[in-house]
Amino acid sequence: MREYRIKKGHNADINSLIQRYFGTKGDIFEGLTFEVEGIGKIDMKQDKNFLAIDIEPPKKVYGDPSIIKKWNEFLLEATGLTSKERKKEFGKRKQ
Repeated sequence: MREYRIKKGHNADINSLIQRYFGTKGDIFEGLTFEVEGIGKIDMKQDKNFLAIDIEPPKKVYGDPSIIKKWNEFLLEATGLTSKERKKEFGKRKQ
């Protein structure tokens, strides 16, 4: 399980982002579970200023880099943090 901090002042509608990127509807505050080809089964929930995401990898792995690009674009819009900023934050935390 990873927790992604949502940038202060960033107020994205994560429910609409999930629908736009992955075609899934639900309430992010109650928690969502959905599957994305190439990423796997995703459990996602927003808790205040954090987005908690747990991913179960798929049985069949795809080598299509557009899947990772799409995931990173979603996280950027959802959290307001670039992949470099997210990586820097994970380096600061003790796992």
